Amino acid sequence: MHFGINKTLEILNEHFYWPKMGGDIHKIISRCVICHMAKSYLHQGLHTPLSVPLRPWNDLRMDFIVAYPRTPRGMDVIVVVVDWFSKMAHFIACHKCDDATYIAGLFFQEMVRLYGIPRIIISDKDSMFLSHFLRSLWSLVGTKLLFSTT
Repeated sequence: MHFGINKTLEILNEHFYWPKMGGDIHKIISRCVICHMAKSYLHQGLHTPLSVPLRPWNDLRMDFIVAYPRTPRGMDVIVVVVDWFSKMAHFIACHKCDDATYIAGLFFQEMVRLYGIPRIIISDKDSMFLSHFLRSLWSLVGTKLLFSTT
């Protein structure tokens, strides 16, 4: 691991100099595989602030909690849905092997039935949330899917 481009250039400038030193350092560090995985300097820019929800259960955050011991009914995953307005949480038990279609059905049974269709759902980039089915479903009902950074 190493410092970023600016810090590396600063340290090397204390002891070394060669023509096009800055360009060489930039080229080497920008090709670093570890930096691409661990740092987000390639995506610099301002973060877009989230809108303030106007009513409860309008803007939701969703995530999966996995690796739980199986319950007697075979459930081993919890879908956590948090209302961004009230910070209340709703927990939905399911199976690790459930597909996006089944999870969407659970969401409608447990959430939409009680609170209506949300305006926004924010989640991580879990493959379940990235599925074509869920993207299509939320697009049809008018819910905007947003993804948080890791």
